[in-house]
Amino acid sequence: MVRVGDDGRVRVAILGASGYTGAELLRLLVRHASVRLVALTADRRAGEPVTAVFPHLGGLGLPDLVAIADVDWSGVDVVFCALPHGTTQEVVAALPAHLLVIDLSADFRLADPALYAEWYGHAHRAPELQPGAVYGLTELAREALATARLIACPGCYPTGAQLPLVPLLEAGQIDPDDIIIDAKSGVSGAGRAAKEASLFAEVAEGIHPYGLTGHRHAPEIEQQLAIAAKRPVAVTFTPHLVPMNRGILSTIYVRTANGAGVEDLRATLLRRYAAEPFVRVVAQGMTPATRHVRGSNHCLIGIFAGRTAGRAILVSAIDNLVKGASGQAVQNMNLALGLAETTGLEQAPLFP
Repeated sequence: MVRVGDDGRVRVAILGASGYTGAELLRLLVRHASVRLVALTADRRAGEPVTAVFPHLGGLGLPDLVAIADVDWSGVDVVFCALPHGTTQEVVAALPAHLLVIDLSADFRLADPALYAEWYGHAHRAPELQPGAVYGLTELAREALATARLIACPGCYPTGAQLPLVPLLEAGQIDPDDIIIDAKSGVSGAGRAAKEASLFAEVAEGIHPYGLTGHRHAPEIEQQLAIAAKRPVAVTFTPHLVPMNRGILSTIYVRTANGAGVEDLRATLLRRYAAEPFVRVVAQGMTPATRHVRGSNHCLIGIFAGRTAGRAILVSAIDNLVKGASGQAVQNMNLALGLAETTGLEQAPLFP
């Protein structure tokens, strides 16, 4: 049972508050009615005010940045881990048992520690915690999230791919052996650390694929689609980097199965997401776009007939920093604490 402070609000710490997902957590949580931010860590910027890193978050009364080792965990109820991949497992293993831990890294997403070692280049550093980690794609994991102590938030590409695909695989309406995911992401998906490939001159005025046949989100996508299909699934997944700050657009090519047509696929997705606050199947003929979800926790899904018989095209759009990361993390916290799922996430998309 998560405790709360004297004012009735949960006391929240954000580890890695100086990155893009950390900043987005701050933006969302600072107005969350049931949250009090009590600790923000950024080891290299420890001792500095948040405004030294993010001037746009000035005037909000946020605590100064500290090192992880200096956090008083007795005054914390919920921890968001926005740390780089490969660094979270040891940190989480050392946290007190009373904390609800919500991890935005990839460190607990893969259920098989051997598969994690294969894709991330080192042995899992907290294998004893992995069986208890709940994979937190909110709309598909509500029952498990209600009792979770460690939540592994999905990757941004897997979120955009699974929301349209999982209901159709569960319904047996698409062929698990014929799925192509062509996804395009804004530069913030690469994180805030200085990288040559993320320099303006390397990214602007062009688009390029990366991680062909070897992107680390591929095994995560296949793991979750296999659960939906009740059999192994291998997908063709190609991510691309486009010169924009935010957003992921996934264009997914599928073959229909068991006599299903495009309208059957549309009907299945409409039924599945009819009551969802953040996932919406758009009107027939409308094409989802990243500009339609910017700054929001929304996912838009479109369904189209392929040019040849038996083919269909699914299109999903999310903001990689919100529904693909920090927004979904807050949504998961709300569910785990029994709060209204939309709390802190009511922002409408920014346009233009």
